[in-house]
Amino acid sequence: MKKLLVITTIPATLESFLLPFAYHFRQKGWQVDGMAEGVSASASCLQAFDRVWEVKWSRNPLDPRNFLVAPPILQEVMRQGQYDLVHVHTPVAAFVTRYALKDFRKQGKCKVIYTAHGFHFHPKGKAFKNAIFLTLEKLAGAWTDYLIVINREDEAAAKRHHILPPQRVLYMPGIGVDLNYYNPDTVADADIARVRQELGITPENPLFLCVAEFIPRKHHRDIIIAFAKLAKPDVHLALAGNGLLLAEMRQLAVDLGVKNQVHFLGERQDIPVLMRSSIATVLASEQEGLPRSVMESLSLEIPVIGTKIRGTEELLAEGCGFLVEVGDIESLTRSMNWMLEHPEEARAMGKLGRVRMGIYDLPNVIQLQENLYNSACRKQEFQES
Repeated sequence: MKKLLVITTIPATLESFLLPFAYHFRQKGWQVDGMAEGVSASASCLQAFDRVWEVKWSRNPLDPRNFLVAPPILQEVMRQGQYDLVHVHTPVAAFVTRYALKDFRKQGKCKVIYTAHGFHFHPKGKAFKNAIFLTLEKLAGAWTDYLIVINREDEAAAKRHHILPPQRVLYMPGIGVDLNYYNPDTVADADIARVRQELGITPENPLFLCVAEFIPRKHHRDIIIAFAKLAKPDVHLALAGNGLLLAEMRQLAVDLGVKNQVHFLGERQDIPVLMRSSIATVLASEQEGLPRSVMESLSLEIPVIGTKIRGTEELLAEGCGFLVEVGDIESLTRSMNWMLEHPEEARAMGKLGRVRMGIYDLPNVIQLQENLYNSACRKQEFQES
């Protein structure tokens, strides 16, 4: 029986993206364990994984726990679990895990796979910050067997900067989107009516939607200002998510006089319904890997207004939405206005998006990972023999 350990910094990453992979490989007869800080409090993770492990670390890369407390825990878990494969996601977990397990890997006791959900160095980043993150990626590359990248720009960057030998850098189309779940035909009209009633709007009130954590790089401020510039009292904007900037953005809506048109929804479990209730989704980020909310929106045949950054540009290729420069509020406003004035063309954009999402379908990505895991395990067995 093969043993796989999946590691992220926080359990929300496991819950949001990786549980289907755990179920799939357990059905194949693998032992699949999960690790994150706080994971033992997650009912869905307890169900999906054979075993979960707690670890003490922080999303703050400067937190001393990351290198004083976490490595001994990781090493002890590895000694107990004797995993064939360790697959790590998210920046802090990825760097600390690879550092902690570098000797196990060197001794041939496991293979280490890292999925980069968007490098923290990128063309729109500041030079000093880019230099630091590139140096860290190259350092940790020496402790990595396979690097998975989820957009073509990162694939090119990984090979150009020789983070790993090119044959060990693999492009995969994200971590998959479930086209059966994000399916326009499965969202009931009654559920759309319920959401609109909750927001206090009628079918005649167009709705824009943003699904994103309230953190600086998501640029909620740009979206709210652009929306206010529309100056259309019958149009509404919904913002799903939580985060540090939530209170500040609420106040911004008040200051701009659109408090009654902007709805702050918090964390939601009905994203497909929210998206199907909208004429378009908006994501104004300055940095993404391959934004899940864009994939979900297109899968549901809802067009997207996004920014000209890696990942988003790939997803919106071939006319699935509009692309604007990061921080270009005027273009955001014009794009929203176009969606309002051209409803038929906007719906056609959404339908094209659904077709484009075929290669990102979850079963396709799971199969690509299974191929990689099987290859890595064969090489592991060859080394041990």
